[in-house]
Amino acid sequence: MLATTIQNPRDIRRKLGLNQQEFWSRIGVTQSGGSRYESGRNMPKPTRELFRLVHVEQIDLAKVTRADFEIVAYLKETHPDLYKTLQKAVATKEGAA
Repeated sequence: MLATTIQNPRDIRRKLGLNQQEFWSRIGVTQSGGSRYESGRNMPKPTRELFRLVHVEQIDLAKVTRADFEIVAYLKETHPDLYKTLQKAVATKEGAA
């Protein structure tokens, strides 16, 4: 999903059952800033990307390390077939859940 095509932040927040403070603080945005984004103000690209990762992709950034990214990059570079196989396995698992 492209960052520019994300859904309305308010709809996502309500679907998750969070108030503005809870929702926006997870990506370092104040409640008032989040309110402006929910009202249609454009988000800067870094904020859009954090929004997408945390609230759309549901990634817990507190659990991700630099080593995780390095492992993925290494796997993609040195074992692209294995990487694609693992990618398909994860997609299948998520589709079954």
